[in-house]
Amino acid sequence: MIELLAPAGNREKLDTAVYFGADAVYLAGKSFGLRAFCDNFTDSEMVEAVKYCHELGKKVYVTLNIYAYDDDMPAIIEYARFLNEIGADAVIVSDAGIIACLREKIPDLAIHLSTQANATNGEAAKFWAKQGVERIVLAREVNINNIKRIRDALPPEVELEAFVHGAMCVAYSGRCLLSSVTTGRSGNRGECAQSCRWEYALMEKTRNGEYFPIGEDGRGTYILNSKDLNMLGYINKLIEAGVTSLKIEGRAKTAYYLATVTNAYRRAVDIYKNSPENFSLPEDLLNEPYKTSHRKFNTGFYFGEAEQFCESAKPCQTHEMCAVVKSVNGSEAIIEQRNRFKEGDELEILSPSESFGKVFRVCEMRAESGERIADAKLVQQSIVIKIPFPLFAGDILRKKA
Repeated sequence: MIELLAPAGNREKLDTAVYFGADAVYLAGKSFGLRAFCDNFTDSEMVEAVKYCHELGKKVYVTLNIYAYDDDMPAIIEYARFLNEIGADAVIVSDAGIIACLREKIPDLAIHLSTQANATNGEAAKFWAKQGVERIVLAREVNINNIKRIRDALPPEVELEAFVHGAMCVAYSGRCLLSSVTTGRSGNRGECAQSCRWEYALMEKTRNGEYFPIGEDGRGTYILNSKDLNMLGYINKLIEAGVTSLKIEGRAKTAYYLATVTNAYRRAVDIYKNSPENFSLPEDLLNEPYKTSHRKFNTGFYFGEAEQFCESAKPCQTHEMCAVVKSVNGSEAIIEQRNRFKEGDELEILSPSESFGKVFRVCEMRAESGERIADAKLVQQSIVIKIPFPLFAGDILRKKA
């Protein structure tokens, strides 16, 4: 089975991921994950998240992937017990000490090895499998041939997971100290300040204030800033190499990013399933990742050495989210405004339904009270519009930026 795994930084994003086709989500509680500045989930929210996903046949994986100190261990074990009791499908762990403790104290809790553990070869993979790890999230430095060899080295019940889309850390599989040095916030404790995205210049010691750009960009250089990963058109290569779970990065990204990317990969996976021998994606689907926030794309290390460095940290996108559909009644929909649009604008439908990609012109808008609206400029205002295509609650309307 091929699994599409999407990030969920909060409940809204979890709902978005599930609606747009994720088979599973990964998320974190308020501690012990590597995205400390996402909203994340309280204990009660975690209970509801697991219950909701299981009712829909989806899985939930919880990150416990910090590098722990001794003082962290009692609380981590206590939290893992809680996750096991509420039915979380697995925890994602990078620290060998945490894995050892979980295997001893909560042996029936499934463990996935985090990409932070840097599994790059078959011998390492076999070692982790012997420690009771049920899935290995591959280091991002592996290529397709490495993946095949790792797959061959493992028993069939041990699964492989690989990132297919999103931001990549410039450091070796995310083991970075730059944020800790520049801000005191450790990326290995979930507090990364993304110092690698800042602008840098070179200064010779005796020429104080005289800066020498390392590249041709006079505003600075981005030698530490990585391009984004985009494997949408190549998921067949990963699947055929032995990857079970295709993982999207982005717990800190917007719901619009999550909807766009999850929807695109869901459709790509379905196309592969329908015709694996003749896998090919239409151009309009390949263009989907460009419609939400991204830096320049590459294919990471999967086909050899990555052309990793990006000359600008500033993201770009071709479209912006205008509204989310709240309810539908016949030929009318109530939508919630997210970015400004006007009567006469053309809106494109982002949906898991057959209305995906259809475009219509906004002919008439009104408030729920009946007042006519020509310019939708109030954030989260409820607006009634006429719709020429079927829409469903959770669909998104967007326009060219």
